[in-house]
Amino acid sequence: QVELVESGGGDVQPGGSLRLSCKVSGYRYRTVTWFRQAPGKEREGLAAIDTLELPNPLYYADSVKGRFTISRDNGKNTVYLQMNSLKPEDTAMYYCAAGWPSGTWSRSDEYTYWGQGTQVTVSS
Repeated sequence: QVELVESGGGDVQPGGSLRLSCKVSGYRYRTVTWFRQAPGKEREGLAAIDTLELPNPLYYADSVKGRFTISRDNGKNTVYLQMNSLKPEDTAMYYCAAGWPSGTWSRSDEYTYWGQGTQVTVSS
């Protein structure tokens, strides 16, 4: 049974930090990507890690480059998203997805399995 479980969301003030976790089980994946979706907006690919190459290639959207960092603990089968310098516009539901994308890493239709999401709210 394939399962992706996100955790680590919450409420934080502008300028604060959060670390999201995505534990993957039951599935051999190539890429794990973090997405987010705010109300009324399209789902946005934020950061991806490709596990087939060493060192693992990392990809970031311009909107989070320099503020967010994706990493993984292979032993725990968990991918993290460290989010620093958070802004109110980062408020959204955050999802992780796993799959074998053949095209653009940030396209949501490239991924087979998704987690349930974890809410991040940035406000003062």
